[in-house]
Amino acid sequence: MSYVTAHVLDAAAGMPASGVGVRLEDASGEILATAATDADGRVADLGPDVLPPGDYRVVFATGDYFAARSTPCFHPEVAVLFRTRADQAHYHIPLLVSPFAYTTYRGS
Repeated sequence: MSYVTAHVLDAAAGMPASGVGVRLEDASGEILATAATDADGRVADLGPDVLPPGDYRVVFATGDYFAARSTPCFHPEVAVLFRTRADQAHYHIPLLVSPFAYTTYRGS
Protein backbone atom coordinates (compact mmCIF):
# COMPACT_ATOMS: atom_id res chain seq x y z
CA MET A 1 0.00 0.00 0.00
CA SER A 2 1.16 3.52 -0.75
CA TYR A 3 2.14 5.70 2.21
CA VAL A 4 -0.45 8.27 1.09
CA THR A 5 -3.93 7.48 -0.22
CA ALA A 6 -6.93 9.71 -0.92
CA HIS A 7 -10.69 9.56 -1.38
CA VAL A 8 -12.99 12.22 -2.86
CA LEU A 9 -16.76 12.31 -2.44
CA ASP A 10 -18.98 14.79 -4.29
CA ALA A 11 -21.48 15.95 -1.65
CA ALA A 12 -23.65 17.80 -4.18
CA ALA A 13 -24.04 14.76 -6.41
CA GLY A 14 -24.14 12.29 -3.53
CA MET A 15 -21.54 10.00 -5.10
CA PRO A 16 -17.80 9.34 -5.41
CA ALA A 17 -15.92 11.95 -7.44
CA SER A 18 -14.36 10.02 -10.30
CA GLY A 19 -11.54 11.47 -12.38
CA VAL A 20 -10.30 14.12 -9.95
CA GLY A 21 -6.64 14.93 -10.54
CA VAL A 22 -4.55 14.55 -7.39
CA ARG A 23 -0.91 15.40 -6.79
CA LEU A 24 1.42 14.94 -3.85
CA GLU A 25 3.95 17.71 -3.21
CA ASP A 26 6.70 18.26 -0.68
CA ALA A 27 6.98 21.49 1.34
CA SER A 28 8.91 23.23 -1.44
CA GLY A 29 6.20 22.44 -4.00
CA GLU A 30 8.11 19.69 -5.80
CA ILE A 31 5.64 17.19 -7.26
CA LEU A 32 6.32 13.71 -5.88
CA ALA A 33 3.40 11.87 -7.50
CA THR A 34 0.27 12.41 -9.57
CA ALA A 35 -2.88 10.32 -9.99
CA ALA A 36 -6.62 10.56 -10.64
CA THR A 37 -9.45 9.17 -8.57
CA ASP A 38 -10.98 5.92 -9.77
CA ALA A 39 -14.71 5.14 -10.21
CA ASP A 40 -15.05 4.90 -6.42
CA GLY A 41 -13.37 8.29 -5.93
CA ARG A 42 -10.21 6.69 -4.53
CA VAL A 43 -6.48 6.97 -5.14
CA ALA A 44 -4.88 3.85 -3.70
CA ASP A 45 -1.33 4.62 -4.82
CA LEU A 46 -0.11 8.19 -4.40
CA GLY A 47 3.62 8.27 -4.12
CA PRO A 48 6.26 6.19 -2.41
CA ASP A 49 5.90 3.51 0.26
CA VAL A 50 7.54 5.86 2.80
CA LEU A 51 8.06 9.60 3.13
CA PRO A 52 10.61 11.21 5.43
CA PRO A 53 9.07 13.07 8.37
CA GLY A 54 8.05 16.54 7.28
CA ASP A 55 5.39 18.71 5.71
CA TYR A 56 3.57 17.72 2.53
CA ARG A 57 0.43 18.61 0.65
CA VAL A 58 -2.10 16.77 -1.46
CA VAL A 59 -3.67 19.00 -4.09
CA PHE A 60 -7.03 18.09 -5.61
CA ALA A 61 -8.00 19.55 -9.02
CA THR A 62 -11.59 20.32 -8.06
CA GLY A 63 -12.01 23.08 -10.64
CA ASP A 64 -11.28 20.69 -13.51
CA TYR A 65 -13.64 18.12 -11.99
CA PHE A 66 -16.56 20.56 -11.79
CA ALA A 67 -15.76 22.17 -15.17
CA ALA A 68 -16.07 18.72 -16.79
CA ARG A 69 -19.61 18.65 -15.36
CA SER A 70 -20.41 22.22 -16.49
CA THR A 71 -20.71 23.24 -12.84
CA PRO A 72 -19.22 26.51 -11.63
CA CYS A 73 -17.18 26.25 -8.45
CA PHE A 74 -15.46 28.52 -5.96
CA HIS A 75 -12.30 26.47 -5.23
CA PRO A 76 -10.31 25.64 -8.40
CA GLU A 77 -7.99 23.52 -6.25
CA VAL A 78 -8.07 22.17 -2.72
CA ALA A 79 -4.67 21.83 -1.04
CA VAL A 80 -4.52 19.73 2.11
CA LEU A 81 -1.33 20.33 4.08
CA PHE A 82 -0.22 17.64 6.50
CA ARG A 83 2.79 16.57 8.53
CA THR A 84 4.26 13.06 8.52
CA ARG A 85 5.97 11.42 11.48
CA ALA A 86 8.41 8.52 11.54
CA ASP A 87 6.13 6.38 13.72
CA GLN A 88 3.20 6.39 11.25
CA ALA A 89 2.75 3.76 8.56
CA HIS A 90 0.03 5.35 6.41
CA TYR A 91 -1.79 8.62 5.73
CA HIS A 92 -5.27 8.68 4.20
CA ILE A 93 -6.61 12.06 3.03
CA PRO A 94 -10.38 12.09 2.43
CA LEU A 95 -12.05 15.09 0.80
CA LEU A 96 -15.77 15.86 0.80
CA VAL A 97 -16.34 18.45 -1.91
CA SER A 98 -19.17 20.50 -3.36
CA PRO A 99 -19.02 23.42 -5.83
CA PHE A 100 -18.72 26.00 -3.04
CA ALA A 101 -17.33 24.17 0.00
CA TYR A 102 -15.11 21.33 1.13
CA THR A 103 -14.07 19.47 4.25
CA THR A 104 -11.26 17.07 5.05
CA TYR A 105 -9.86 15.10 7.97
CA ARG A 106 -7.26 12.47 8.71
CA GLY A 107 -8.72 9.17 7.56
CA SER A 108 -7.74 5.64 8.41
